[in-house]
Amino acid sequence: MSHTPLPLTALELLAPARDADTGIAAIDHGADAVYIGGPAFGARQSAGNTMDDIASLAEYAHRYNARVFMALNTLFTNEELPRARSLAFDAAKAGVDVLIVQDMGLMAGPLPDIELHASTQCDIRTPEKAAFLEKAGFSQMVLARELSLAEVAACRAALHSARIEYFIHGALCVSYSGQCYISEAITGRSANRGACAQLCRLPYDVYTESGEQIARRSHVLSLRDNNQTDNLEALIDAGVSSFKIEGRLKDLVYVKNITAWYRQQLDAIIARRPELSRTSDGVSTFSFTPDPEKSFQRSRTDYFVHGRQFAKPYELAQLESPKNTGSPVGCCERVEPGEILVRPAAGVSLANGDGLTYLGDDEEIHGLAVNRADPAGRGLVRLTLRNRRELPEGLRRGMTLMRNLDRSFVRELSGESAVRRIPIVMTFLVEDDALTLIVTDGRECAEAHVAMDLDAPSNPERNRETLIRNLGRLGDTLYTASDIFVPEDLDVFVPASVVNMMRREAVDALTKMREEARVRPGRAPVDDEAPYPDRILGFAANVANDAAREFYERHGARVTAPAFEIKPVEKADLMTCRHCIRAALKRCPKMLKAFPELLEKTPREAFRPEPLVLVNSSGERFEAIFHCKADPCFMTITHADDASGSRSAG
Repeated sequence: MSHTPLPLTALELLAPARDADTGIAAIDHGADAVYIGGPAFGARQSAGNTMDDIASLAEYAHRYNARVFMALNTLFTNEELPRARSLAFDAAKAGVDVLIVQDMGLMAGPLPDIELHASTQCDIRTPEKAAFLEKAGFSQMVLARELSLAEVAACRAALHSARIEYFIHGALCVSYSGQCYISEAITGRSANRGACAQLCRLPYDVYTESGEQIARRSHVLSLRDNNQTDNLEALIDAGVSSFKIEGRLKDLVYVKNITAWYRQQLDAIIARRPELSRTSDGVSTFSFTPDPEKSFQRSRTDYFVHGRQFAKPYELAQLESPKNTGSPVGCCERVEPGEILVRPAAGVSLANGDGLTYLGDDEEIHGLAVNRADPAGRGLVRLTLRNRRELPEGLRRGMTLMRNLDRSFVRELSGESAVRRIPIVMTFLVEDDALTLIVTDGRECAEAHVAMDLDAPSNPERNRETLIRNLGRLGDTLYTASDIFVPEDLDVFVPASVVNMMRREAVDALTKMREEARVRPGRAPVDDEAPYPDRILGFAANVANDAAREFYERHGARVTAPAFEIKPVEKADLMTCRHCIRAALKRCPKMLKAFPELLEKTPREAFRPEPLVLVNSSGERFEAIFHCKADPCFMTITHADDASGSRSAG
């Protein structure tokens, strides 16, 4: 098997799959590839799958030349590494196309000849690291979510044939992936081993070092959800080839909707840019209108793709709640126990079973479960709540209601909601007493032949029309006829039974040819002498086994400490974030240049980049330290009891 990289201009929509059924649905709804966890070591402990299930998914995906990636992207102990290596071989045998890897210990021993992708957990922020990983044998790099267009372009310029993968939708980790140790430190559940406790989604009280409370129960570390709909073409121009949807824990309806949405967006770009193409075959037809506003979202952000922005549309944290807030659907007109009167927004239809939210007087998000929705006249809708005695807390007339569960939409997507077919061109020829049917998908070409005595048609006017209709009856095959060519002067009658036989024979032959033509790319070439960009590696290099240590040492680096999961480090940076709590609370010194009016409500000394203390409901204390002079600036989180104010880098 040889390494045959995909062209950089072949765009790939990469969708998540918590299981084989979800992966198949993603393929049907337009994914060019899906990523899924295996039996172990998949960075999502609750999203494991058997090899038999993965094999069935791969068989289905390959019909469309779509690919299956298996996540093998946790850290391994010395004891676990042999099993991880065994799973790599099992995955290749099951038909998996790609292994997603974090732990370099895998690279220091035998592996199947299969394409390797560097996980987002590898913390790829620089062109130097991206270039090294390509030399180490990786064919695709999942860049850090925090990178701007300029930083993506710099990584692209440093690579040769390796492709860039970028998250375009879904949940955002507040820390650089692979550099978050807070869950391991507090709960013993490691994010690098697929068991993150998501302490970033908790509310925190925030204090200055002098003890002044500046935020109460605020979700200052809980980021909004990523949505790069408006930036897809800019990302293509920056060098992104693979567009990744986050969500291996998301449900089937979410994956269907979001995959279909981005399929439409990318197809529209490809249609007007002839230099671009897709990496898989087939056209998906949807029975619904894709809409990301109708799926789980914590508001939306495009994060740092345009650099750090301070204006309201670019706010990163959803301070009120880490929950799915939904999108606005109307205005509250009256509130009574167990019932509210609502004026829906234009074009909005409320339904039985909907879920609603609102921001109450207490500045927190509250939820309502709708039992019935009935017209109330004058454009109003009466909503009877599931709890008939409930008086919604803090809900008043004039407040905006949002919907985070659209029952009608969920029902619409619960059954079959997409069909994917490969367009083929069919050509029917008649020469003497020989019939030929040629079918092609644009690459492979198959034929069926029949020799028989041919009679003149009894109904010449309808003869050709009937033949075309019979040829196009492709039913439940993989194909749909984009064009059918039959001689205009057709003067023979071909029985339907013969047409059907020729169609089946040609289509079966085409399918077999497609299967035989499909080649799984092997592992990229490896340069064992390529120097690692950093010479000294501490715990943040995540070296959890002897093989990983040997890998880095072979590439010229010295490992001074094992992974945090192997040996916890005192006074460690538990998070490293480009997100800034000071910016979220409008106390960032850089904001004053753009918004001097902030001084009208907040004294100038409050903008000094001094550390802030975070306290959660369990009483755990953390210190946020701001590195404002760095480029780009960043924030670290550490135990408050371990920290010192002198560590401020402002």
